[in-house]
Order: sequence, then structure tokens, then C-alpha cells
Amino acid sequence: MNTQENVDRFGYRQELRRGVGLGDLVLYGLIMMVPIAPFAIFGLVYETSGGMPVLAYLTGVVAMLFTAMSYAQMVKAFPLSGSVYNYAGRGIAPPVGFMTGWAILLDYLLVPSLLYLVASIAMNASVPAVPVWAWLVLFVVINTVINLRGIRMTITLTKVMIVAELIVLGLFLIAGIWALMQGYGRGFSLSPLFNPDTFSWSVIFAAVSVAVLSFLGFDGISMLVEESTGGSEQVGRAMRIALLLAGALFITQVWVAALLVPEGKPLSGTAFYDAAAVAGGEWLRQLTSLATAISWGIANTLVAQVAVSRLLFAMARDRQLPRFLAKISVKNSVPSNAILLVSVVSVGLGLWMSSRPDGVDLLSSLINMGALVAFIVLHVSVIVHYVVRQKSGDLRAHLVVPLIGMAILLFVVIHANVMAQLAGLVWFVVGGVVLGVLYLLGRPPALQGHDSRKAQV
Repeated sequence: MNTQENVDRFGYRQELRRGVGLGDLVLYGLIMMVPIAPFAIFGLVYETSGGMPVLAYLTGVVAMLFTAMSYAQMVKAFPLSGSVYNYAGRGIAPPVGFMTGWAILLDYLLVPSLLYLVASIAMNASVPAVPVWAWLVLFVVINTVINLRGIRMTITLTKVMIVAELIVLGLFLIAGIWALMQGYGRGFSLSPLFNPDTFSWSVIFAAVSVAVLSFLGFDGISMLVEESTGGSEQVGRAMRIALLLAGALFITQVWVAALLVPEGKPLSGTAFYDAAAVAGGEWLRQLTSLATAISWGIANTLVAQVAVSRLLFAMARDRQLPRFLAKISVKNSVPSNAILLVSVVSVGLGLWMSSRPDGVDLLSSLINMGALVAFIVLHVSVIVHYVVRQKSGDLRAHLVVPLIGMAILLFVVIHANVMAQLAGLVWFVVGGVVLGVLYLLGRPPALQGHDSRKAQV
């Protein structure tokens, strides 16, 4: 690792333990995205895209790849935990960093609650004797205990979980392709990729605003840069590899599922499992449903808790959140207080949303909007830091790529549903109020050791 990436040059002490390699980072990103993520939202993406879920996911992975390239540039300049909070704050200005961190906080804080809720509802459907709230609390306790034990235990468990998910996905694809060859479903067709009868870019971008939920989490890899053995270069590579692998898996599974969904039947949240039943029968329906519950309730929430705890830690050590969130466990080198806070929020919010009929949809809308806006600011950060301040001559990486990535994401935000836009606006207004209070208290956002001229180019 480049010695210039030591955090002490930014005024911090190296408190997090470096022990996460490239393979660990890729697996972390994959498990954060969940290789079988489309299982749970396939029906909604299919309907929203006019029967072209493959095109929606393909557009999504292209948008996220441009975003990953901008992440790689900013993590190289500022190899610190905190992700876009640090990149926008140091690349543009500390107040912008605060608001960007606030935006991505909406994603990171709510993702665990959404995942716990979806998994608990699925488990309750399989085992009705155990209520949703009990499953939710159980999932939270399991993940909290594991994460408090340290990052190595988290990485080890994610490796086991991702192998199990890939086995389930492999069984579905084998059964699905065999069923198509035997004449089930609609046979092989390009319609899930492009259907001229239903195609329009507004339809596709509206679907991308839903499908992007499957990709959220790849950015969490940047949260581990202070724990990465290879620093920023390794983190950037891991992001691109994880995105390409996840994109290939997503596109393949939704293509097969789209050809197998029963025709003439309204699609719902069980659409993927209905396709699995056509492919292999009731056993495959039950297996894919159970795999979704376990992967969302344990594997994905486990790494989501890691990501948000590192963001809280980064903002707290800069005194932009309560200082107790910056406390590191001496024994296990993890931000223990931040992990415990995330657990409490997940339980409280999850239980509240479980009582609302629109709880899952509401959480999904909030999460997507916060992340998309933060990604847009990330692209702006690249341009301001490298082109405006550093006078970089690499216009492809520092101007063209972020402009294209920003344009795609703006189209997605514009075509998102109104509820998501309104919820995002309310959250940003609240963030603005918090920022104003910080100024009134004489504690304007300030990043320790902040000097853009010291950043690597």
C-alpha cells in the first residue's frame, strides 16, 4: 500500500485494522448488492419497464460503472472512511460534504431497516407462528453480535453466505434454461432486452430508479479503504469488479425469469418465485423465497451495518455528529457505538414500517433518492477537485466520465416516482436545518487536516 495513504496526513490516527484484501472487498461488495437481489423486486421492475427488465438492469449497471470510476478517482485523492461525505467535503467544501453525507446517510441508515423488514415478512410467510417483529429483532441481534466481533468475522461469514446464494441462483438458472428448452414459458426471446411496442426512455429510466436498489451497496466498498491492505487502488478495482460481476448475474437471472413468468397473470412481489415454480416446481419456489429472506435478513444487512457504522464514525470524528459515535472498540477495532446505534434505529424503524401497508415501498423510495443525489454530487466533486483545483490534464477521467455519469443519474432522478422525489426533498430540508443549527452553535462543518492541495492526483 502507498505510504502516502496513511490517514495521519489528514490529521487522524490509524484506528481501524488493515486486513481486508481485494477478494474480500469484491465479496463484500457482492454481498452488499446481493447476487439474488432481483428476486425480491423483479415484478416491480418488469412492470415499470414495460416488460424490459434486462434493459433496465443494463442501463443501471452502465450508470453505476461511471459512478464507480468517479469513486476510484476520489478514493485515490482522499483514502478515508466516510465515502462521499469525505469526497464532497474535501473535494468541494465541508458544508457540501455534510449535506452529501446527510443524503447518503438516508440510504445507509434506512437500508438495514428495509432489508430486515423484507426478510422478516418473507420468513413470517413461511413460518406464520413467528410474528414479523420477532424475526426482525432476531436478525438484528445476530448481525450486531457478529459485527461487534470485528471485520474479519464479518468477511468470513459473507464468504459462506455468498456461496450459498450463488448455489441457489445456479439451480434457478439451470432449471430455468432447461424449462425453456422443453417449451415452457415463451421460449428464448430478445423482448426482455428490447420491445419496440413498449419502449421509451422515460419508461426505462423510471424502471432504473427501481432497479438501482439492487446495485446500492457497491459504494460501501469505499468505506473500508482504511481497512484495505492495498489502499485506494485496491478499492477502486474492487468496485469495478464487483459491479461487473453483479451486473452479469442480475441481467442473466431477470432475462430467464422474464421468459418464464406466467402470461396473463398480474405481477406482484412473488413474480420471481412464480417464474421459479414454472422452471422447477414448488420446491424451487420455496427455495428462492427462503434464500431471499436469509440473504436480505443476514448477509446483506450484515455488511450494510458495517457501511453505515463507518459513515457515522467518519462524521463523528469530525464533530459533525455526536462524538460518542467515533468510539473504537480497543479489542476488536470496530466503531462499536455506531454499530449499536444502527441496531437500535433498525429495530425501531423496522417495527414502525412493519405496521404500515406501504412500509416497504416507502423505505425503498427514500433509500434510492438519497443515494442517487449523493452519487450526482460525487461526480461534481471529481470535476471541482481535479479540473478546477488541480488543473488536471486527464479530461477523460476527470471531466468526461463524471459528466456522463451525472447526466444518466439526473435522468433517473427526474423520472423517479413523485413520492421518492418528495421524500428526498423533505430529508434534504431537514439536513439544511441541521446544518444551520451547527453554524448557530459555532460548529460549522470542518474536516480535520483539510487541504485539497495535499491530496493525491
